[in-house]
Parts: sequence; C-alpha cells; structure tokens
Amino acid sequence: MSIAGLLPLSWNQGFLRAWDQGDEAGPFGPRYIIVCGYRLTGPVDPDVLQEALDEVVARHEALRTEIVRDGDGHQVVHPPRPVRLTVRDLPGDDRDRRAEELLNEAEAEAYPIKELPLVRAVLGRFGDDDAVLGLIAHHTAVDEWSIRLIMRDVAHGYATRTGHRPPDLPEVLQYRDYVDWERAGAGGDDAERALAYWREKLAGAQVLGTRTDHLRSAGLPKTTAWRRFSLPGTLTGAVRDIVKETRSSPFMVLLAAYAVYLGRREGTADVVVPSFSSGRGPARFHETVGSFFNYLPFRIALEDCRTFKDVITRTRQTCVEAYANDLPFGQILGVAPALMAPVAQDDCAVVAFQVFKSPPGTERGRAGDLAYEVIHRRRLSQWDGGDVPDGGMWHLEIDSTGDIVGSFAFNTNLYSEERVDGMVEDFSAVLKELTADLHGPLRP
Repeated sequence: MSIAGLLPLSWNQGFLRAWDQGDEAGPFGPRYIIVCGYRLTGPVDPDVLQEALDEVVARHEALRTEIVRDGDGHQVVHPPRPVRLTVRDLPGDDRDRRAEELLNEAEAEAYPIKELPLVRAVLGRFGDDDAVLGLIAHHTAVDEWSIRLIMRDVAHGYATRTGHRPPDLPEVLQYRDYVDWERAGAGGDDAERALAYWREKLAGAQVLGTRTDHLRSAGLPKTTAWRRFSLPGTLTGAVRDIVKETRSSPFMVLLAAYAVYLGRREGTADVVVPSFSSGRGPARFHETVGSFFNYLPFRIALEDCRTFKDVITRTRQTCVEAYANDLPFGQILGVAPALMAPVAQDDCAVVAFQVFKSPPGTERGRAGDLAYEVIHRRRLSQWDGGDVPDGGMWHLEIDSTGDIVGSFAFNTNLYSEERVDGMVEDFSAVLKELTADLHGPLRP
C-alpha cells in the first residue's frame, strides 16, 4: 500500500523508465508533453481563469507529484502551487491559423519535469470575445484523456466564480489510489489468465518495425516533428458506414486498414501493430487525472482474409481479446521477450498506431458566459513538438466536422520528412481503396 508522501510508481511510469535519458531528453525530459487547445467565445477574465486553474491543481494530485527515479523509483505529492498562465494578444487575421501557431509555439517550449505543477496554460486573445486557451502538461502526469478532464474542471471552476451554478463535479479518486489498485491485482487470478493469453497470442511474434532513414549509431540530433493532415469527410463517412455494418469501432476499422497497409509494405500476413489502451481499469478511475495508458501489441493474421470485411472481423476479435486481457506492457513483454527484437536493430524503429476518442462531454461545453470547443490542429506541421521517446506514432481523431484529423509524430534523427510524407500518402490511398469496396477481393 502507499505511504503518505512516498508512493510507488505505476506500471506505466516504470515502463517509461526503459527510455529514461535523464532530465534533458526522453520521457522525463522537458519535451515529453501534451498540448490541447480550446477556442473560447465570450469575455475572458484572466484572474478568474488563474483561480480556476489553481483549483484544478488542488483537486488532482498527479499535477503536483514529483517522480523520483532513484532505485526502484517513487512519487512524492507536493502541496498545490500556482499554475503559470501566460496571456498574449494575437493578431486578428486568419484566426484559425493563428490559433494553431500559438499551440505549436507552446508545444515547442521546454517544460522541465521538476517545475511543479505539471500543467501550464497560455491564453491568446484576438479581442474581447474571441480567444484561445492552450493547456500544456507533462505526459508523465497526464494522458490525453486527463487533459480533457482538466479543461472540463477548469470550466466548472470558472463558471462558479462568475456567478453561475453548474452541476457538481463528480468525486475523484487520486492516481495513488489507482497505483494501489494496480499493485493489489498483480499476481491475482485475472492477471495470470491475461498473461496466459498474451503468452499464447504472441508466441513467435515480433512487432513490425519500420526501416529508418538514418542509423541510430549516427548520433544525429533528435527532435520530434509532427506532420499534420486531414482526410476528406467523404472518406470518414465511408468509415462510419463500415463501422455500422460491421458493428465495429472507428479504431477497429482504421486499424484493419493499417494492418493491410503494413502487410503489403512488409510482404507478410502476420502483422503485429503496437497501439494503446486507456489503461484506466474500473470505471471509478475514469475521472482521475494521471498517466494511465497501456502499450498493447495487436497481432492480426491476414492469412485467409479474402475481403476487407474479413480483415475487420479478425481485427475486431483481436481488439476485444486484447482489451479483455489489458495489462501493462512490461508484464506482457515478460512473457513475449522477443516481441520487440526488430526495433533493437540500428536501422529500425517502432511506429505506434493510435485513434483517440475523447471522454464523453469534453469536446465542447460552457464555462458560464464562455463557450469552449477543442481545436484539432490540421493545418500546421512542426519540427519541434512534444516528444515521442523512440520511433514514431500515428494519431488519428474524427473531429466534429466529420473529417479524420491526423498527425504523424516522428524522431528526426531516425526518419526524414520525405519518408513520412510518403507513408501518410500511401496509407491514405490504401484506406480509400479498402473503404470503397468492403466486400471486394483484397489485392496482394
């Protein structure tokens, strides 16, 4: 059990230590951050916003928790401290572009992990009734689900302080409670059954790595670039139609298309794609802010799949089984030690695939007289965004307009911009081909 003031690390935090490069790089460095932006409509009082932000830090311990990596590692919860809120005036021309520029600039700024609290904010104002709020948080303290909860709670605090009476926020458990639950379950019957599943599922399996343009041993300087793109609403509409017909989720359909893309690229019918689960366990932790995500390997056998619908059926089964046996990746790797062997090569790295779904009710809302809506960055790529510890990551969302909005994050010491552009174009073409004919024969 946890002792007040001195808490063990979660499995996920321990997993991140595998890429620990000190306080200047890697997952405990100043670039391992998440940025989420919101367009605000209505008058904004920065002083009230500051109070609401500070209240959220008091509410959620993870935002004021120091990770100590000596020995086995532990966490120390500190008293609340004020959030750093920066206020800027923005030019009024091409406001959507200016909003994305503000968020990119916030993501390019270093955020040392020792600077508590582990959330910051920037408010960019176009005028009295139009603004952008950027929330910046260290990824060791939050996941993407958490940062949407933070905005919801900020909105609640702002509304309350401006004379409104929003519904009460739900009670929250702290991240330490999750760590206690996680550790109490380790070694239990459910965990043993899950380990047995992964041992069998991943027998002889290796994740499909992606060849790099530059050798690791070349020692090139590293940043993480973000290539942003969007796909047309007609393609998203086709995905949604297939979701309904196959009783799948958007993630399952997009993952099935990605498996076909990888299988063709690598000439294999045995595709292992690394992705993520929410890792949150029971529903009582759905309101908790923390770094929860689990890294999961999805093994999809394309052999004997004659149509894209066959691939989706197999992918759906794989996903259902994986979620039912959700475990921290460190435990999975213990029963499948050869899984990551390809990415230990000098000219190969792992590229993860993620389709993010916001927690219910967090895309938009009201904070008293203010309305807010999440900003999906789609126009401006950047060369120095939030860090991916090693390799690359696809990140897809379906936004409120019906478009598939995507990012491809990649380490510039490993991959070239041209290579990533080609991968985005090739996957987009495969997705268009497959969704156009769900029942037609798959080509090699």
